[in-house]
Amino acid sequence: MQEILSQGEIDALLAALSAGELSLVEAAPKTPAARVRPYDFRRPNKFSREHLRTLEMLHQQFARLLSTFLSGYLRAAVNVELASVGQMIFEEFSRSIPTPTALTIFSLKPLEGSALLEAGPPVVFAMLDLLFGGPGTSGEQMREFTDIELTVVKKLAGYILDHLAQAWQDFQPVEPEVQAIETNPRMLRLYSPNEVMALLTFNVSINEEDRGLLNLCLPYILMEPVVSQLSIRQQFSRRMPAPRPEDKQRLGYWLGFSRVELKVVLGETVITLNELLQLQEGDVLVLERTVNQDLDMFVEDELKFRVQAGRVGDALAVQVVALVGEEEEGA
Repeated sequence: MQEILSQGEIDALLAALSAGELSLVEAAPKTPAARVRPYDFRRPNKFSREHLRTLEMLHQQFARLLSTFLSGYLRAAVNVELASVGQMIFEEFSRSIPTPTALTIFSLKPLEGSALLEAGPPVVFAMLDLLFGGPGTSGEQMREFTDIELTVVKKLAGYILDHLAQAWQDFQPVEPEVQAIETNPRMLRLYSPNEVMALLTFNVSINEEDRGLLNLCLPYILMEPVVSQLSIRQQFSRRMPAPRPEDKQRLGYWLGFSRVELKVVLGETVITLNELLQLQEGDVLVLERTVNQDLDMFVEDELKFRVQAGRVGDALAVQVVALVGEEEEGA
């Protein structure tokens, strides 16, 4: 908003300038500095901070699933932790990884396009050594992979991507499929050099020793159909799907093997400590329950049934005669 000076204020300013009491720089109105934010059009940020935070939450679950799977599959203590989440262009990513490396190209149907999973030689050779019966040492880290090793790596990558699909199940159901394994990232021409990609880096340690990094690269062109779902608000507001009949059947089957404690109380009474100390074999305690009254059966310390005592062969037994809830309703 501009301020209009009166004629008296204008005359005072002119008199101050003539007398040398005020310079032209001080008399000039100060304009607010323009707020400028630098932007590199060669490296546009297509993933917002909220998108990256949601990707971080999803792939922390992926890291936990992968740690459990690799520990059992390799029969060693394997720990996978999400180290960083960011975005960069495809050219920078391809120049940042070593040669040779195990670069898995895979699809995530129904999404269109391909994604990348890169594992450095130290990680790959340590896993191969464990699979072939070794102690899990890296050995020669910079040598080329053999055809047999690439075949094993391709199979292992398929198992890893299965757990990625499991981590994505509530976000976007996908079916990963390994398309190819490359060892030279400089020869890869999958996307244009300026294509923006979300890069997730994982630290991999085997037997409490750091082995290297695992990089998951998700191009924006692949994630564009579902990028609007990368919202923390939508993640929490999304309704849980209804349980499938096979899930209920499986849960009921395994619950059938759970052990529960059953306890029958014949009766209760209260005595003094002196009477307790004088108890001897053959003494009779009078309980607060009549002979014809049903007994209480507790399931995991919770009263559930009314029962009557009896025998089955030489074993003591009880017969359930009523449920506690139904008995109260009948009364």
